[in-house]
Amino acid sequence: MMFADAGLPGLRPATKRHRGKGPYRYLKLVNARVIDGTGAPPWGPADLVIEDGCITGLAKAGKTKPQNPHLTEDDFVVIDCTGKFLTPGFVDCHAHIGAPFHAKNGRQPSADYVYKLWLAHGVTTVRETGCFNGLAWTLEQKAAAEEHRIDAPRIMAYAPFPATTDYVKHIHTPDQARSWIEAVKQAGADGVKFFGAPPTIMKAALEACADAGLASCCHHAQLAVGRMNALQTAAWGLTSTEHSYGIPETLLEDQTLQAFPADYDYGDEYLRFSAAGQTFMQAAKPGSAKWQSVLTRFLEAGHTFVPTFNVYDANRDLMRTRRADWHERFTDPTLWAYFQPQRGGHGAYWYRWSTTNEIEWRETFRLWMQFVNDYKNMGGRIGVGSDSGFMYQTYGFGYVRELELLQEAGFSPLEVMRAATVGGAELLGVLEETGSLEIGKQADVLIHRTNPLTDFKLLYGTGAMRLNDETKAVDWDRSLETVIKAGSVYDPVELLQDVEEMVSAAREAA
Repeated sequence: MMFADAGLPGLRPATKRHRGKGPYRYLKLVNARVIDGTGAPPWGPADLVIEDGCITGLAKAGKTKPQNPHLTEDDFVVIDCTGKFLTPGFVDCHAHIGAPFHAKNGRQPSADYVYKLWLAHGVTTVRETGCFNGLAWTLEQKAAAEEHRIDAPRIMAYAPFPATTDYVKHIHTPDQARSWIEAVKQAGADGVKFFGAPPTIMKAALEACADAGLASCCHHAQLAVGRMNALQTAAWGLTSTEHSYGIPETLLEDQTLQAFPADYDYGDEYLRFSAAGQTFMQAAKPGSAKWQSVLTRFLEAGHTFVPTFNVYDANRDLMRTRRADWHERFTDPTLWAYFQPQRGGHGAYWYRWSTTNEIEWRETFRLWMQFVNDYKNMGGRIGVGSDSGFMYQTYGFGYVRELELLQEAGFSPLEVMRAATVGGAELLGVLEETGSLEIGKQADVLIHRTNPLTDFKLLYGTGAMRLNDETKAVDWDRSLETVIKAGSVYDPVELLQDVEEMVSAAREAA
Protein backbone atom coordinates (compact mmCIF):
# COMPACT_ATOMS: atom_id res chain seq x y z
CA MET A 1 0.00 0.00 0.00
CA MET A 2 0.90 3.66 -0.31
CA PHE A 3 2.83 4.31 2.90
CA ALA A 4 4.68 0.99 2.82
CA ASP A 5 5.66 1.77 -0.78
CA ALA A 6 7.14 5.01 0.54
CA GLY A 7 9.31 3.01 2.94
CA LEU A 8 7.37 3.93 6.09
CA PRO A 9 7.09 1.14 8.69
CA GLY A 10 3.90 -0.16 10.29
CA LEU A 11 2.96 -0.90 13.88
CA ARG A 12 3.10 -4.18 15.75
CA PRO A 13 -0.46 -5.54 15.53
CA ALA A 14 -2.56 -6.56 18.48
CA THR A 15 -2.61 -10.35 18.77
CA LYS A 16 -4.66 -11.23 21.84
CA ARG A 17 -7.04 -9.94 24.48
CA HIS A 18 -5.77 -8.80 27.83
CA ARG A 19 -8.86 -7.15 29.27
CA GLY A 20 -12.61 -7.22 29.14
CA LYS A 21 -15.17 -9.84 30.04
CA GLY A 22 -17.40 -11.66 27.62
CA PRO A 23 -18.82 -11.27 25.14
CA TYR A 24 -21.73 -12.15 27.36
CA ARG A 25 -24.66 -13.82 25.66
CA TYR A 26 -27.17 -12.16 27.96
CA LEU A 27 -26.76 -8.81 29.69
CA LYS A 28 -29.25 -6.53 31.34
CA LEU A 29 -28.62 -2.94 32.42
CA VAL A 30 -31.28 -1.84 34.89
CA ASN A 31 -32.62 1.46 36.26
CA ALA A 32 -30.55 3.68 33.97
CA ARG A 33 -31.14 7.12 32.52
CA VAL A 34 -30.84 6.95 28.74
CA ILE A 35 -29.27 9.37 26.26
CA ASP A 36 -29.92 7.40 23.10
CA GLY A 37 -27.80 9.41 20.60
CA THR A 38 -30.69 10.46 18.37
CA GLY A 39 -30.94 13.92 19.89
CA ALA A 40 -33.66 12.93 22.34
CA PRO A 41 -33.15 14.29 25.87
CA PRO A 42 -32.31 11.94 28.75
CA TRP A 43 -35.14 9.74 29.97
CA GLY A 44 -35.68 6.88 32.41
CA PRO A 45 -35.28 4.98 34.57
CA ALA A 46 -35.07 2.27 31.95
CA ASP A 47 -33.77 -1.25 31.44
CA LEU A 48 -31.70 -2.27 28.41
CA VAL A 49 -31.52 -5.93 27.40
CA ILE A 50 -28.63 -7.38 25.38
CA GLU A 51 -28.77 -10.83 23.77
CA ASP A 52 -25.89 -12.22 21.72
CA GLY A 53 -24.27 -8.80 21.36
CA CYS A 54 -27.42 -6.96 20.19
CA ILE A 55 -29.95 -4.75 21.96
CA THR A 56 -33.21 -6.68 22.18
CA GLY A 57 -35.06 -4.64 24.77
CA LEU A 58 -35.24 -1.00 25.87
CA ALA A 59 -38.16 0.24 27.94
CA LYS A 60 -39.13 1.70 31.28
CA ALA A 61 -37.61 -0.12 34.21
CA GLY A 62 -39.37 -3.40 34.86
CA LYS A 63 -41.11 -3.46 31.48
CA THR A 64 -38.54 -5.24 29.29
CA LYS A 65 -38.77 -8.88 28.29
CA PRO A 66 -36.13 -11.11 26.65
CA GLN A 67 -36.53 -11.66 22.94
CA ASN A 68 -35.95 -15.36 23.57
CA PRO A 69 -39.05 -16.53 25.52
CA HIS A 70 -37.10 -19.44 27.05
CA LEU A 71 -34.81 -17.10 28.98
CA THR A 72 -35.32 -16.22 32.62
CA GLU A 73 -33.84 -13.48 34.78
CA ASP A 74 -31.27 -15.98 36.06
CA ASP A 75 -29.81 -16.29 32.56
CA PHE A 76 -28.72 -12.64 32.53
CA VAL A 77 -25.68 -10.87 33.91
CA VAL A 78 -27.30 -7.83 35.51
CA ILE A 79 -25.57 -4.46 35.91
CA ASP A 80 -27.30 -2.05 38.30
CA CYS A 81 -27.26 1.40 36.71
CA THR A 82 -29.30 3.24 39.32
CA GLY A 83 -28.41 6.94 39.15
CA LYS A 84 -26.23 6.33 36.09
CA PHE A 85 -26.54 7.24 32.42
CA LEU A 86 -26.28 5.19 29.22
CA THR A 87 -25.08 6.53 25.88
CA PRO A 88 -24.11 4.80 22.64
CA GLY A 89 -20.42 4.06 22.12
CA PHE A 90 -18.59 6.89 20.37
CA VAL A 91 -17.61 6.87 16.70
CA ASP A 92 -14.23 8.36 15.72
CA CYS A 93 -14.62 9.37 12.08
CA HIS A 94 -10.95 10.24 11.53
CA ALA A 95 -8.52 7.93 13.27
CA HIS A 96 -5.11 6.38 12.69
CA ILE A 97 -3.79 3.20 14.29
CA GLY A 98 -0.46 4.85 14.92
CA ALA A 99 1.51 6.61 12.21
CA PRO A 100 4.64 5.45 10.38
CA PHE A 101 6.16 8.93 10.72
CA HIS A 102 6.72 8.28 14.44
CA ALA A 103 9.37 5.62 13.77
CA LYS A 104 12.07 8.23 13.12
CA ASN A 105 11.94 9.07 16.83
CA GLY A 106 12.19 5.56 18.28
CA ARG A 107 10.30 2.33 18.71
CA GLN A 108 6.63 2.85 17.99
CA PRO A 109 4.00 1.76 20.51
CA SER A 110 1.96 -1.28 19.56
CA ALA A 111 -1.57 -1.19 18.23
CA ASP A 112 -2.69 -2.34 21.71
CA TYR A 113 -1.62 1.05 23.08
CA VAL A 114 -3.83 2.88 20.60
CA TYR A 115 -6.84 0.58 20.90
CA LYS A 116 -6.90 0.65 24.70
CA LEU A 117 -6.78 4.43 24.79
CA TRP A 118 -9.72 4.56 22.39
CA LEU A 119 -11.79 2.04 24.35
CA ALA A 120 -10.93 3.71 27.64
CA HIS A 121 -12.49 6.91 26.28
CA GLY A 122 -15.64 5.22 25.04
CA VAL A 123 -14.70 4.94 21.35
CA THR A 124 -16.21 1.70 20.06
CA THR A 125 -15.99 2.37 16.29
CA VAL A 126 -13.18 4.03 14.30
CA ARG A 127 -12.67 4.93 10.67
CA GLU A 128 -9.00 4.29 9.84
CA THR A 129 -8.52 7.06 7.30
CA GLY A 130 -5.57 5.92 5.25
CA CYS A 131 -4.63 2.48 6.58
CA PHE A 132 -1.14 3.68 7.46
CA ASN A 133 -0.07 0.12 8.25
CA GLY A 134 -1.41 -1.28 4.99
CA LEU A 135 -4.89 -2.40 3.96
CA ALA A 136 -4.26 -6.11 4.56
CA TRP A 137 -2.85 -5.38 8.05
CA THR A 138 -5.85 -3.19 8.89
CA LEU A 139 -8.37 -5.73 7.62
CA GLU A 140 -6.76 -8.46 9.74
CA GLN A 141 -7.05 -6.24 12.81
CA LYS A 142 -10.63 -5.43 11.85
CA ALA A 143 -11.49 -9.12 11.75
CA ALA A 144 -9.75 -9.76 15.07
CA ALA A 145 -11.72 -6.93 16.68
CA GLU A 146 -15.02 -8.20 15.25
CA GLU A 147 -14.30 -11.68 16.60
CA HIS A 148 -13.33 -10.37 20.06
CA ARG A 149 -9.79 -11.74 19.67
CA ILE A 150 -8.23 -8.40 20.59
CA ASP A 151 -9.21 -5.44 22.77
CA ALA A 152 -10.15 -2.97 20.06
CA PRO A 153 -13.00 -0.89 18.67
CA ARG A 154 -14.73 -1.82 15.45
CA ILE A 155 -12.48 -0.75 12.57
CA MET A 156 -13.56 0.68 9.21
CA ALA A 157 -10.68 0.55 6.72
CA TYR A 158 -10.24 3.38 4.21
CA ALA A 159 -7.41 2.68 1.77
CA PRO A 160 -5.19 5.64 0.70
CA PHE A 161 -5.44 6.62 -2.96
CA PRO A 162 -1.85 6.55 -4.36
CA ALA A 163 -1.85 9.68 -6.48
CA THR A 164 -0.12 11.99 -4.03
CA THR A 165 2.97 13.84 -5.15
CA ASP A 166 4.63 14.02 -1.74
CA TYR A 167 4.20 10.30 -0.92
CA VAL A 168 3.57 7.79 -3.68
CA LYS A 169 2.10 8.51 -7.07
CA HIS A 170 1.62 5.57 -9.39
CA ILE A 171 -1.86 6.34 -10.72
CA HIS A 172 -1.65 8.57 -13.79
CA THR A 173 -4.81 7.89 -15.80
CA PRO A 174 -8.56 7.60 -15.12
CA ASP A 175 -8.49 3.95 -16.19
CA GLN A 176 -5.77 3.21 -13.65
CA ALA A 177 -7.87 4.97 -11.01
CA ARG A 178 -10.93 2.89 -11.78
CA SER A 179 -8.93 -0.34 -11.75
CA TRP A 180 -7.34 0.54 -8.42
CA ILE A 181 -10.73 1.31 -6.84
CA GLU A 182 -12.10 -2.02 -8.01
CA ALA A 183 -9.06 -3.82 -6.61
CA VAL A 184 -9.35 -2.33 -3.12
CA LYS A 185 -13.08 -3.04 -3.14
CA GLN A 186 -12.33 -6.68 -3.88
CA ALA A 187 -9.67 -6.67 -1.16
CA GLY A 188 -12.29 -5.66 1.41
CA ALA A 189 -11.81 -1.92 1.92
CA ASP A 190 -14.75 0.01 3.40
CA GLY A 191 -13.78 3.23 1.65
CA VAL A 192 -11.02 5.36 0.16
CA LYS A 193 -8.97 8.21 1.62
CA PHE A 194 -7.87 10.87 -0.88
CA PHE A 195 -5.30 13.62 -0.54
CA GLY A 196 -5.95 14.98 -4.01
CA ALA A 197 -5.16 14.02 -7.60
CA PRO A 198 -5.41 15.56 -11.07
CA PRO A 199 -9.09 16.46 -11.61
CA THR A 200 -9.85 13.89 -14.32
CA ILE A 201 -8.33 11.15 -12.17
CA MET A 202 -10.09 12.35 -9.00
CA LYS A 203 -13.45 12.52 -10.76
CA ALA A 204 -13.02 9.05 -12.25
CA ALA A 205 -12.00 7.62 -8.88
CA LEU A 206 -14.96 9.16 -7.07
CA GLU A 207 -17.36 7.88 -9.71
CA ALA A 208 -15.78 4.43 -9.36
CA CYS A 209 -16.24 4.62 -5.58
CA ALA A 210 -19.93 5.35 -6.07
CA ASP A 211 -20.28 2.46 -8.53
CA ALA A 212 -18.49 0.10 -6.13
CA GLY A 213 -20.43 1.23 -3.06
CA LEU A 214 -17.31 2.62 -1.38
CA ALA A 215 -17.44 5.73 0.79
CA SER A 216 -14.74 8.38 0.43
CA CYS A 217 -13.02 11.12 2.38
CA CYS A 218 -10.40 13.68 1.45
CA HIS A 219 -7.69 15.76 3.05
CA HIS A 220 -7.54 18.43 0.33
CA ALA A 221 -3.78 18.88 0.35
CA GLN A 222 -2.37 22.26 -0.68
CA LEU A 223 -0.56 20.63 -3.59
CA ALA A 224 -3.91 19.70 -5.15
CA VAL A 225 -6.51 22.14 -3.84
CA GLY A 226 -5.73 24.79 -6.45
CA ARG A 227 -7.24 22.51 -9.11
CA MET A 228 -10.29 21.38 -7.14
CA ASN A 229 -11.57 22.56 -3.80
CA ALA A 230 -13.95 20.73 -1.49
CA LEU A 231 -17.04 22.03 -3.26
CA GLN A 232 -15.90 20.56 -6.56
CA THR A 233 -15.13 17.14 -5.08
CA ALA A 234 -18.41 17.18 -3.15
CA ALA A 235 -20.23 17.70 -6.45
CA TRP A 236 -18.37 14.65 -7.81
CA GLY A 237 -19.62 12.51 -4.93
CA LEU A 238 -16.96 12.83 -2.21
CA THR A 239 -18.54 11.67 1.04
CA SER A 240 -16.66 13.85 3.53
CA THR A 241 -14.07 16.61 3.77
CA GLU A 242 -11.49 16.16 6.53
CA HIS A 243 -9.93 19.06 8.47
CA SER A 244 -10.42 22.55 7.01
CA TYR A 245 -8.34 22.26 3.84
CA GLY A 246 -10.36 22.92 0.71
CA ILE A 247 -13.17 24.73 2.56
CA PRO A 248 -11.95 28.35 2.72
CA GLU A 249 -10.85 28.02 -0.91
CA THR A 250 -14.55 27.65 -1.80
CA LEU A 251 -15.20 31.03 -0.15
CA LEU A 252 -12.59 33.14 -1.94
CA GLU A 253 -14.12 36.21 -3.61
CA ASP A 254 -11.36 38.56 -4.70
CA GLN A 255 -8.97 35.85 -5.83
CA THR A 256 -9.07 32.23 -6.96
CA LEU A 257 -6.05 31.00 -4.99
CA GLN A 258 -4.80 31.60 -1.48
CA ALA A 259 -2.21 34.37 -1.24
CA PHE A 260 0.88 32.54 0.01
CA PRO A 261 3.89 34.25 1.60
CA ALA A 262 6.69 35.00 -0.86
CA ASP A 263 9.02 32.47 0.80
CA TYR A 264 6.41 29.69 0.95
CA ASP A 265 7.57 26.11 0.49
CA TYR A 266 5.13 23.27 1.14
CA GLY A 267 8.05 21.10 2.23
CA ASP A 268 8.73 23.42 5.16
CA GLU A 269 6.26 22.28 7.82
CA TYR A 270 6.29 25.65 9.58
CA LEU A 271 5.42 27.53 6.40
CA ARG A 272 2.82 24.92 5.47
CA PHE A 273 0.91 25.18 8.73
CA SER A 274 1.38 28.88 9.39
CA ALA A 275 -0.03 29.67 5.94
CA ALA A 276 -2.93 27.26 6.54
CA GLY A 277 -3.92 29.55 9.40
CA GLN A 278 -4.43 32.45 7.00
CA THR A 279 -6.78 31.01 4.34
CA PHE A 280 -10.08 31.61 6.10
CA MET A 281 -9.06 35.22 6.73
CA GLN A 282 -8.77 35.76 2.96
CA ALA A 283 -12.27 34.38 2.31
CA ALA A 284 -15.85 35.65 2.33
CA LYS A 285 -17.18 36.74 5.71
CA PRO A 286 -19.74 34.80 7.74
CA GLY A 287 -23.29 35.58 6.73
CA SER A 288 -22.32 37.04 3.37
CA ALA A 289 -24.06 35.98 0.16
CA LYS A 290 -21.02 33.92 -0.86
CA TRP A 291 -20.85 32.25 2.56
CA GLN A 292 -24.51 31.25 2.44
CA SER A 293 -24.31 30.12 -1.18
CA VAL A 294 -21.39 27.80 -0.48
CA LEU A 295 -23.10 26.28 2.55
CA THR A 296 -26.23 25.67 0.50
CA ARG A 297 -24.30 23.96 -2.28
CA PHE A 298 -22.56 21.64 0.18
CA LEU A 299 -25.92 20.81 1.73
CA GLU A 300 -27.44 20.06 -1.67
CA ALA A 301 -24.55 17.68 -2.35
CA GLY A 302 -25.30 15.81 0.89
CA HIS A 303 -21.73 16.43 2.02
CA THR A 304 -20.25 15.81 5.49
CA PHE A 305 -17.51 17.69 7.34
CA VAL A 306 -15.14 16.06 9.83
CA PRO A 307 -13.26 19.10 11.17
CA THR A 308 -10.81 17.45 13.61
CA PHE A 309 -10.46 20.79 15.39
CA ASN A 310 -8.48 19.21 18.22
CA VAL A 311 -5.43 18.24 16.20
CA TYR A 312 -4.92 21.94 15.36
CA ASP A 313 -5.65 23.12 18.89
CA ALA A 314 -1.97 23.65 19.71
CA ASN A 315 -1.75 26.12 16.82
CA ARG A 316 -3.71 28.66 18.85
CA ASP A 317 -2.24 27.84 22.28
CA LEU A 318 0.89 25.70 22.10
CA MET A 319 1.78 25.93 25.78
CA ARG A 320 -1.64 24.73 26.96
CA THR A 321 -1.74 21.76 24.63
CA ARG A 322 1.86 20.79 25.31
CA ARG A 323 1.27 20.71 29.07
CA ALA A 324 -1.98 18.71 29.06
CA ASP A 325 -2.61 16.67 32.21
CA TRP A 326 -2.32 13.28 30.51
CA HIS A 327 1.03 13.49 28.74
CA GLU A 328 3.17 12.40 31.69
CA ARG A 329 1.23 9.20 32.33
CA PHE A 330 -0.28 8.23 29.00
CA THR A 331 1.72 9.64 26.09
CA ASP A 332 4.20 7.09 24.73
CA PRO A 333 7.81 8.39 24.78
CA THR A 334 8.31 7.92 21.05
CA LEU A 335 5.10 9.79 20.40
CA TRP A 336 6.22 12.53 22.78
CA ALA A 337 9.60 12.78 21.07
CA TYR A 338 7.86 13.05 17.71
CA PHE A 339 5.73 15.93 18.96
CA GLN A 340 8.81 18.04 19.72
CA PRO A 341 10.20 20.64 17.29
CA GLN A 342 12.14 18.93 14.52
CA ARG A 343 12.93 19.40 10.86
CA GLY A 344 11.03 17.14 8.53
CA GLY A 345 8.61 15.62 11.02
CA HIS A 346 5.03 15.96 9.81
CA GLY A 347 3.26 18.39 12.14
CA ALA A 348 6.40 19.00 14.23
CA TYR A 349 6.73 22.64 13.12
CA TRP A 350 7.11 24.25 16.51
CA TYR A 351 10.70 25.37 15.89
CA ARG A 352 9.52 28.90 15.08
CA TRP A 353 5.88 29.05 16.20
CA SER A 354 5.06 32.60 17.25
CA THR A 355 2.51 34.82 18.95
CA THR A 356 1.42 36.01 15.51
CA ASN A 357 0.84 32.42 14.39
CA GLU A 358 -1.33 31.74 17.42
CA ILE A 359 -3.37 34.92 16.91
CA GLU A 360 -3.97 34.04 13.26
CA TRP A 361 -5.04 30.51 14.17
CA ARG A 362 -7.42 31.80 16.84
CA GLU A 363 -9.14 33.88 14.18
CA THR A 364 -9.10 30.89 11.82
CA PHE A 365 -10.79 28.79 14.50
CA ARG A 366 -13.46 31.46 14.99
CA LEU A 367 -14.34 31.51 11.29
CA TRP A 368 -13.98 27.76 10.78
CA MET A 369 -16.11 26.98 13.81
CA GLN A 370 -18.81 29.34 12.61
CA PHE A 371 -18.84 27.64 9.20
CA VAL A 372 -19.21 24.21 10.80
CA ASN A 373 -21.89 25.40 13.22
CA ASP A 374 -23.82 27.17 10.46
CA TYR A 375 -23.73 23.99 8.39
CA LYS A 376 -25.06 21.97 11.31
CA ASN A 377 -27.84 24.51 11.83
CA MET A 378 -28.84 24.18 8.17
CA GLY A 379 -29.21 20.43 8.60
CA GLY A 380 -25.74 19.39 7.42
CA ARG A 381 -23.95 16.43 8.97
CA ILE A 382 -20.81 16.84 11.07
CA GLY A 383 -18.66 13.88 12.10
CA VAL A 384 -16.46 13.77 15.19
CA GLY A 385 -12.88 12.86 14.31
CA SER A 386 -9.68 13.05 16.34
CA ASP A 387 -6.72 12.48 13.96
CA SER A 388 -4.61 11.87 17.08
CA GLY A 389 -0.93 11.06 16.92
CA PHE A 390 0.06 14.53 15.75
CA MET A 391 0.56 17.98 17.27
CA TYR A 392 0.45 16.93 20.94
CA GLN A 393 -2.82 15.01 20.61
CA THR A 394 -2.82 11.60 22.30
CA TYR A 395 -5.24 8.88 21.27
CA GLY A 396 -8.56 8.92 23.12
CA PHE A 397 -7.81 12.20 24.85
CA GLY A 398 -7.91 13.97 21.48
CA TYR A 399 -11.38 12.58 20.83
CA VAL A 400 -12.74 14.05 24.06
CA ARG A 401 -11.09 17.36 23.23
CA GLU A 402 -12.96 17.31 19.91
CA LEU A 403 -16.24 17.08 21.82
CA GLU A 404 -15.27 20.14 23.83
CA LEU A 405 -14.32 22.06 20.71
CA LEU A 406 -17.60 21.28 18.97
CA GLN A 407 -19.38 22.72 21.98
CA GLU A 408 -17.14 25.79 21.72
CA ALA A 409 -18.15 26.06 18.05
CA GLY A 410 -21.78 26.47 19.11
CA PHE A 411 -23.12 22.91 19.32
CA SER A 412 -25.25 22.18 22.34
CA PRO A 413 -23.99 19.22 24.40
CA LEU A 414 -26.89 17.15 23.05
CA GLU A 415 -25.91 18.09 19.48
CA VAL A 416 -22.32 17.10 20.22
CA MET A 417 -23.50 13.72 21.51
CA ARG A 418 -25.61 13.19 18.40
CA ALA A 419 -22.63 13.99 16.15
CA ALA A 420 -20.42 11.61 18.14
CA THR A 421 -22.85 8.72 17.81
CA VAL A 422 -25.64 8.79 15.21
CA GLY A 423 -23.81 11.28 12.98
CA GLY A 424 -20.66 9.21 12.85
CA ALA A 425 -22.49 5.93 12.29
CA GLU A 426 -24.50 7.47 9.48
CA LEU A 427 -21.36 8.83 7.81
CA LEU A 428 -19.67 5.44 8.00
CA GLY A 429 -22.72 3.65 6.62
CA VAL A 430 -23.29 1.58 9.76
CA LEU A 431 -26.30 3.39 11.23
CA GLU A 432 -28.42 0.25 10.97
CA GLU A 433 -25.88 -1.52 13.17
CA THR A 434 -24.65 1.01 15.73
CA GLY A 435 -24.69 4.70 16.72
CA SER A 436 -27.84 4.78 18.85
CA LEU A 437 -29.46 2.83 21.64
CA GLU A 438 -32.27 1.11 19.77
CA ILE A 439 -33.60 -2.41 19.55
CA GLY A 440 -31.86 -4.42 16.84
CA LYS A 441 -28.55 -2.58 17.02
CA GLN A 442 -25.18 -3.82 18.18
CA ALA A 443 -24.66 -3.45 21.92
CA ASP A 444 -22.14 -0.60 21.90
CA VAL A 445 -23.05 1.05 25.18
CA LEU A 446 -21.31 3.36 27.64
CA ILE A 447 -22.27 3.50 31.32
CA HIS A 448 -21.58 6.89 32.96
CA ARG A 449 -21.64 7.64 36.68
CA THR A 450 -23.01 11.11 35.95
CA ASN A 451 -24.67 12.83 33.02
CA PRO A 452 -21.86 13.34 30.47
CA LEU A 453 -23.74 16.25 28.91
CA THR A 454 -23.01 18.37 31.97
CA ASP A 455 -19.26 18.44 31.35
CA PHE A 456 -17.29 16.66 28.64
CA LYS A 457 -14.12 17.05 30.72
CA LEU A 458 -15.42 14.20 32.85
CA LEU A 459 -14.79 11.89 29.88
CA TYR A 460 -11.01 12.34 29.94
CA GLY A 461 -9.04 9.36 31.16
CA THR A 462 -7.43 11.57 33.78
CA GLY A 463 -10.82 12.89 34.84
CA ALA A 464 -11.49 16.53 35.64
CA MET A 465 -9.95 18.40 38.57
CA ARG A 466 -12.51 19.05 41.32
CA LEU A 467 -12.25 20.27 44.90
CA ASN A 468 -13.53 17.83 47.49
CA ASP A 469 -15.13 20.11 50.08
CA GLU A 470 -15.10 17.40 52.73
CA THR A 471 -11.43 16.48 52.50
CA LYS A 472 -10.25 19.88 51.14
CA ALA A 473 -8.22 17.89 48.61
CA VAL A 474 -8.34 17.80 44.83
CA ASP A 475 -10.18 14.86 43.29
CA TRP A 476 -10.05 13.82 39.64
CA ASP A 477 -13.65 12.97 38.86
CA ARG A 478 -14.57 10.84 35.86
CA SER A 479 -17.98 9.88 34.49
CA LEU A 480 -17.21 6.91 32.22
CA GLU A 481 -17.46 3.73 34.28
CA THR A 482 -18.02 0.87 31.82
CA VAL A 483 -17.58 0.34 28.07
CA ILE A 484 -19.62 -2.35 26.34
CA LYS A 485 -18.57 -3.21 22.80
CA ALA A 486 -20.82 -5.76 21.08
CA GLY A 487 -21.48 -7.47 24.40
CA SER A 488 -17.89 -7.45 25.72
CA VAL A 489 -17.57 -5.47 28.93
CA TYR A 490 -14.51 -3.30 29.64
CA ASP A 491 -13.40 -1.36 32.70
CA PRO A 492 -11.72 1.90 31.54
CA VAL A 493 -9.59 1.96 34.68
CA GLU A 494 -8.03 -1.39 33.80
CA LEU A 495 -7.41 -0.29 30.21
CA LEU A 496 -5.70 2.88 31.37
CA GLN A 497 -3.59 0.91 33.86
CA ASP A 498 -2.33 -1.20 30.96
CA VAL A 499 -1.49 1.93 28.95
CA GLU A 500 0.32 3.50 31.86
CA GLU A 501 2.40 0.35 32.29
CA MET A 502 3.23 0.35 28.56
CA VAL A 503 4.40 3.96 28.76
CA SER A 504 6.48 3.30 31.87
CA ALA A 505 8.13 0.24 30.30
CA ALA A 506 8.88 2.13 27.08
CA ARG A 507 10.58 4.90 29.05
CA GLU A 508 12.73 2.42 30.92
CA ALA A 509 13.73 0.76 27.67
CA ALA A 510 14.58 4.02 25.92
